[in-house]
Amino acid sequence: MTKDEVMKKNLDLYAEWMKYIFEYPDVLDRIPKGAVLVILPEDDMELYEENYKILTENKNKGIPVFVVKMKMPKPQISNIEIIAA
Repeated sequence: MTKDEVMKKNLDLYAEWMKYIFEYPDVLDRIPKGAVLVILPEDDMELYEENYKILTENKNKGIPVFVVKMKMPKPQISNIEIIAA
């Protein structure tokens, strides 16, 4: 998996995480100050392994890590119509 693919998939996961915390903002109180958010996708083992490396690196440096496990979001197709003025 290329770095660009990892980044795009992680951005998709992060967007889904943001939707979740808007619905359940109390979750933010559970994140330790200065923690690194690491999302482990349950249904993409290649990305899971890449993100797990980040988790391990930060823990080894003594940096707090907040881990979230979730499934990869399904792509949404919006009905967007562009109308010229």
